[in-house]
Amino acid sequence: MTKPALKIILAQPRGFCAGVDRAIEIVERALVKFGAPVYVRHEIVHNKYVLEDLRKKGAIFVKELNEVPENMPVIFSAHGVPKKVPQEAERRNMIYIDATCPLVSKVHHEAEAHHRHGKKIILIGHAGHPEVIGTMGQLPEGAVVLVETLADVAALTISEPENLAYITQTTLSVDDTKNIVAALQARFPQIAAPKKEDICYATTNRQAAVQEIAPRVEAMIVIGSRNSSNSNRLVEVAKTHGCHDAILVDSARDIDWEKFKNIKALGLTAGASAPEILVQEVIDAAKQIFDVEIETVTLANENVTFKIPRVLAS
Repeated sequence: MTKPALKIILAQPRGFCAGVDRAIEIVERALVKFGAPVYVRHEIVHNKYVLEDLRKKGAIFVKELNEVPENMPVIFSAHGVPKKVPQEAERRNMIYIDATCPLVSKVHHEAEAHHRHGKKIILIGHAGHPEVIGTMGQLPEGAVVLVETLADVAALTISEPENLAYITQTTLSVDDTKNIVAALQARFPQIAAPKKEDICYATTNRQAAVQEIAPRVEAMIVIGSRNSSNSNRLVEVAKTHGCHDAILVDSARDIDWEKFKNIKALGLTAGASAPEILVQEVIDAAKQIFDVEIETVTLANENVTFKIPRVLAS
């Protein structure tokens, strides 16, 4: 029986970014250096496949430091942690390794610099996200005000609007953030902006690729876990830019191919914490049902790398 034709348009860039690569390598190197188990505070990155793979190798994920036994190494996740976490680790003389993405650390340093100069800080981000908790936790309580929406900006009450700066979470919607920044600048013309945009290159590039593909496809599959901010944003970008049937899945097993039986063009991408093997599994699954043609749309070539902490470099 002849299979129906399906063009899969692959987004490039997609999948792992340099910060995720670095965080995973830190855990793997720590397992080699210290032996299993190695403890990780919170999810090292937001992806079920990655976490399960690291568990098999000997990583144990915990919520807080009090779950880590004495004399055992602990790694902090790529999303960053409040300052009180390394301070507590030092108080307990723990062996700890910080896997915070350097681009998240950049935002932390910006916040600290603004605070030293006496500025109130507006953080654009999602309440409860580990990166937001970590960024707000760099400074005393009340030094940072979180806004998520245009309505939040309209409701702001600032006593010294001339001493104001904004920073952002690294994994936000580029379009939505531009609108919020514009609203902040309209209300507070003297607000200080980041010297270089806080939304990271990987988030920006993956959204741009989806934006390019979305008008050309009838459906879009984004591979990524539900708690991955950048993956959720890719679904939103696809819907905003012309592909209303966009879904987020952890893996090929979660796809109901019956939904796509009548389409001719399918977009496919992966969030910054999703490995390429999951993309290939989706393509292989599609080939069982369709006569698949692959087209890749490349918006950028990424060659960013980050150094491994010195304690693990050798």
